[in-house]
Amino acid sequence: MADGTSIEWTQRPGTKGASWNPIRARNRATGKVGWHCTHDSEGCRFCYAEGFNLRLGTGLAYKPGHERDIEIFLDEKTLTAPLRWKAARTIFCGSMTDLFAPFVSDAELDDIFAIAALSPQHTFIFLTKRAARLRAYMANVEREALWMNAVAHRLEATPELMKVCHPILGRRSPWLPLPNVWLGVSAEDQDSADKRVPELLATPAAIRFVSAEPLLGLIDFRYLQPGDPPVEKDALNGTHGILRPHRGLSARLDWIIVGGESGHNARPMHPDWARSIRDQCTAAGVPYFFKQWGAWTSFYDRQVEDPDWRRVPHVDDQMRPGATRFLNLAGGCGFHGERVVAVRHVGKGASGNVLDGVEHSEFPKVAA
Repeated sequence: MADGTSIEWTQRPGTKGASWNPIRARNRATGKVGWHCTHDSEGCRFCYAEGFNLRLGTGLAYKPGHERDIEIFLDEKTLTAPLRWKAARTIFCGSMTDLFAPFVSDAELDDIFAIAALSPQHTFIFLTKRAARLRAYMANVEREALWMNAVAHRLEATPELMKVCHPILGRRSPWLPLPNVWLGVSAEDQDSADKRVPELLATPAAIRFVSAEPLLGLIDFRYLQPGDPPVEKDALNGTHGILRPHRGLSARLDWIIVGGESGHNARPMHPDWARSIRDQCTAAGVPYFFKQWGAWTSFYDRQVEDPDWRRVPHVDDQMRPGATRFLNLAGGCGFHGERVVAVRHVGKGASGNVLDGVEHSEFPKVAA
């Protein structure tokens, strides 16, 4: 799993998309090599990487109990692959796992970030659900020195890298944040956004982003409630406060990706969930990337098409491919509640990535 990927948000103009998975897992009983992770929230329920690992990897589910059945290791050949890629890549780092999960050590992360530091021609995109671990890792006052040590080790082992890596080693600005590293968190609903996005905003990064995929409910990024004390955070406009309008200034998001769930057991995404984030981003001037509808697409909108309820379709209320069901704004599946639509399980290829007649494929602007 390295050079080349079809993941839409790695297809950035002027670069080639790639996925990169230097953290691997070996099944102690069978010797099969794959990956490992553990579920963190509802967004993990039908993890695509877990299914792939069951078929073509270790053969084990992404469960904490399997950590005794595997050996986690850093694949040296995969780790150094970006150093051999000449043309610019946009790289999804850890597409088969969560690199900030507890089973990945800080020392292994240091080696991974050292490769990013040695590869300024590439853009490295890290995405995690473990936002607190990400923040703690980046907040370590010794982090730059640890990266430098890892870089020095690489250069000592491979002296010919010095010429290639000279530009980033010689620059005067601080290492943190690395200009070619983008940091993001996943958020599938308001609760997960409230917990993870404030941690991300407190983390130094050249680009901060959210992947709202699979999107399983409404998210308002303007009024995040991270907990006690009750300080709201507006992640799109970079403000915070107890009262509205907010008076405090803080970091803001640079990019939001939205997508529905795909796969046989996928859960549907209400169109208004995607529209709401689109409208929030547009108002704040934040780039919005609509990746996909996922497995489901809507074919009936009660409020728009049938306000008198005269053409209500019959649905079978199943979840399998070809199934139909109702979905309301709160995520309920009956013909009740606000903004009822009917959706059909048609598969990712048929549902597409067009929202209200428009493809949204915006990327954050970065300095040349």
